[in-house]
Amino acid sequence: MPTVGVKRDLLFKALGRSYTDEEFDELCFEFGLELDEITSEKEIISKEQGDSKASGASDVILYKIDVPANRYDLLCLEGVVRGLQVFKNKVEAPRYRRVSPVSGDPQRLIITKEVTAAVRPHAVAAVLRDITFTQERYDSFIELQEKLHQNICRKRTLVAIGTHDLDTISGPFTYTAKPPGDISFKPLNQTKEYTATQLMSLYKTDSHLRHYLPIIEDKPVYPVIYDSNGVVLSMPPIINGDHSKISLKTKNVFIECTATDVTKAKIVLDMMVTMFSEYCSQPFTVEEAEVMYPDGKTCTYPELAYRKESLSSGFINRKVGINESTEKVAELLTRMCLLSRPTGVGDEIEVEIPPTRSDVIHACDIMEDAAIAYGFNNITRTTPRTYTVANQFPLNKLTELLRQDLAAAGFTEALNFALCSQEDIADKLGKKISEIKAIHISNPKTAEFQVARTTLLPGLLKTIAANRKMPLPLKLFEISDVVLKDEAKDVGARNSRRFCAVYYNKSPGFEVIHGLLDRTMQLLEVKPAPGEGYHIQAADDSTFFPGRCAEIFVHGKSVGCLGVLHPDIINRFELTMPCSALEMDIEPFLGPTAETLLTHDVPMQEAVKHKFPTLEESWQAPHSHPASTKTVFGDMSTQAGLKALNDFLADKSYMEGFMASQADITMFDAIHSPPSPACCHLRRWYNHIKSFQMERARLPSAKTQFVLPATPSAQTNNTSDDDIDLFGSDDEAESEEAARIKEQRLAEYAAKKSKKPALVAKSSILLDVKPWDDETDMAKMEECVRSVSMDGLLWGQSKLVPVGYGIKKLQIGCVVEDDKVGTDMLEEAITAFEEYVQSVDVAAFNKI
Repeated sequence: MPTVGVKRDLLFKALGRSYTDEEFDELCFEFGLELDEITSEKEIISKEQGDSKASGASDVILYKIDVPANRYDLLCLEGVVRGLQVFKNKVEAPRYRRVSPVSGDPQRLIITKEVTAAVRPHAVAAVLRDITFTQERYDSFIELQEKLHQNICRKRTLVAIGTHDLDTISGPFTYTAKPPGDISFKPLNQTKEYTATQLMSLYKTDSHLRHYLPIIEDKPVYPVIYDSNGVVLSMPPIINGDHSKISLKTKNVFIECTATDVTKAKIVLDMMVTMFSEYCSQPFTVEEAEVMYPDGKTCTYPELAYRKESLSSGFINRKVGINESTEKVAELLTRMCLLSRPTGVGDEIEVEIPPTRSDVIHACDIMEDAAIAYGFNNITRTTPRTYTVANQFPLNKLTELLRQDLAAAGFTEALNFALCSQEDIADKLGKKISEIKAIHISNPKTAEFQVARTTLLPGLLKTIAANRKMPLPLKLFEISDVVLKDEAKDVGARNSRRFCAVYYNKSPGFEVIHGLLDRTMQLLEVKPAPGEGYHIQAADDSTFFPGRCAEIFVHGKSVGCLGVLHPDIINRFELTMPCSALEMDIEPFLGPTAETLLTHDVPMQEAVKHKFPTLEESWQAPHSHPASTKTVFGDMSTQAGLKALNDFLADKSYMEGFMASQADITMFDAIHSPPSPACCHLRRWYNHIKSFQMERARLPSAKTQFVLPATPSAQTNNTSDDDIDLFGSDDEAESEEAARIKEQRLAEYAAKKSKKPALVAKSSILLDVKPWDDETDMAKMEECVRSVSMDGLLWGQSKLVPVGYGIKKLQIGCVVEDDKVGTDMLEEAITAFEEYVQSVDVAAFNKI
């Protein structure tokens, strides 16, 4: 974050009142700033250079204020004061205007074709007419230039600012480019003229300017700006001319910005003129200037463009977590220099973005300003009703499953850098770099990291080379991303998930690598068959030994290759023994994913399943839906039943407790179709339980019956034809006697069983009770927990366990009767003590 240093007394004078250090610190926090340090010029010099250098320095108190990096309008005293006064409702935000010269034509800056083809093709300009400088205003003016140069101008690589005393020069001005030897002028604060070549040598040792020399020093021509008399105004982006330098006596300032990015130049020019236009004879007015391009196009600057955006107060309330009226939200935004008003159409608000707020590019930026104006400390602290709506990314899930089984096959996983040298992916593999779709690093710091890898093989071979002393055989694998050029993507590149394995031993071990391929396909449930399954086919590749390379085809599509590496390849990686390798793309086994655009109202959609039916069937274990859709919440085939279940799941992740169980599975099966987006909690739960299809049989049993049995049909209550014995038996008397004996024995067994004491199912539970912070009274919290009393609950021992940052949690045990007390009941009762308890977790659960 940029830091702005302002004199305390000057700041308070501009604000119209004095503050204590604590009061101003609080004001900064309310406005979204941070008072980083309270110091003085003398103290700063003393810290950096020692007390001896600090003698004679000023003792004036300085406030060091941290400013957000995108708030260019707060990089000077004028901007900070203006923003705070509007925030405190002391003044209204000023209206900036571009005006024409009172007499004559506007100043003109002519760009020649020589400079447009060179290093800085764009320029903008404006005039601050009849401005009044004081020493403080002048210092702030110069400091703002430097702050902008270091921030948005990216150390003058994007934009360079030149400010000139307009009364010492005459227009029109010409922006052109010339060879360094043809440029000669007296630079700022120098006593004689230098050529551009001499200046580059002169400033090689300058602590400030030497950092900007590389921007143009290797160019055949240097940019330069002349006035109509041939006087050099500046040689951007290095230095201005001494002839037109501004001073305290300057009344008219000509500002020019040369740039490689015209948008950044417009922003910089707007910041310069808006911050200091209040010192003009007509406050907040800026005189326009014209810029003419070589093609005859003429542009007028500064633009000082205002634009309007519309958004709803409901969006702001929902995102910030408040509940304010549309009028109140509009007032909050107006305090942040965003003039706003309700349109009268629902809860819509029209927001006007001034030229000083180039940081506002999205509705979320406006929402953030509303939150700042409302006050972060005033937002009610709440616990989210749901913990997550996320699902594991399918490709990552497949990757994790493959990692486990490949490790079980005896291979060790390696993780290598995503960047490598050009030699690793080209020369060492017997290929040409020009034929590889590699992404090159424009300014690599080392030869080891020149390109993004296009294959995983070099990394594994280098890993083997670094572990040659390990016992043989060496079996390694890696599943990671490679980066490939792709013109169809907006960034021109895409990631591709690859699987690579190598076998290094005294013998090539091709059969080992081939067996690993078969095992991988077995795990993916792709059968070994041409066409519908997978097969390998002989291929030629310079990386592999001739006649010892095969291409892998799955469903008729090539996904990789395997084989024995060529001896030359092995030698280039400083290896001495044969090596076999396998590399293949695993993304085709998932198929394409649907990239769904997300909004604040639409839940995230699931990825489209992969196109291999066998794998799809293996991931979705077959199960039958129960005959009944009737549950304790109602019929799941009706909207009323679904809504009741949605309300139940509003603050729960599972039907019972804190993990999935058979209760979730039976309820999932009772819902015959995915819920609509309107039931967002139910839809979130439904998608989550859907991901448990493979392990559904291994989930814990249910404690509660949520799904009701189907209602028997009417005919089951009547006697059917099957109940009529058409061929009556002669032994009916014997059957009646057998039934009497059976009933007598059952009665005797029941009487005997009733005399035995009934077994009561009990459980031992260990609870983790977490406080809000380190200031919570833990003794009082334990007293509250033990005050919870239920039939079948017996509290046990407890202790305090450190969590971190001085915070401790209460760990307390209890014994409960399962039929009378559940963990949900305990959690609900304990969390009712909101003043002390943040959350309750079950640390251990054992049946007694």
